[in-house]
Amino acid sequence: MATRPRKLTHSDAAGRPAMVDVSGKQVTAREAVAECRVRFPAAVATQLRAAAMKSAKGGIVETAIIAGTMAVKRTHELIPFCHPLPIDGCRIAIDWSGTTILNIECVVRTTHRTGVEMEALTGATVAALTVYDMCKALSHAIVIGPARLLGKHGGKRDFGKRDFGKAGK
Repeated sequence: MATRPRKLTHSDAAGRPAMVDVSGKQVTAREAVAECRVRFPAAVATQLRAAAMKSAKGGIVETAIIAGTMAVKRTHELIPFCHPLPIDGCRIAIDWSGTTILNIECVVRTTHRTGVEMEALTGATVAALTVYDMCKALSHAIVIGPARLLGKHGGKRDFGKRDFGKAGK
């Protein structure tokens, strides 16, 4: 059986930009997890580990978690066609993956007619940008990315693994 190609959803019949109408969808529990990585030069990673991820501006991880959570709640103000959603839960976990990579995972949950993939991606990437901002005095060779959706559940189609790792707890 051949599958029909999918089409982009954020345009109307005339091809103009439009918000998706979700009024006919079922209200269901939905969740999404996204990650973003921050790669440091080796000397910077060593320095940050030695300082327990603290800077003159404050706790780097703690500040990134707060910024990421705030971004999740404001995603609809940043991405033009995102619906404002009630956020039932948001968890951000930040931990080292190897010696030079900081992994940021963001899990977002809602009970609504549309999913929270963009909220999870926004939370993870804004947390990564916050880490960069707080560490850029040490090096401008810090690299952000990749950012990616790891999974989503609820709604029409599930994607990715169900285990949402550290941030899901």
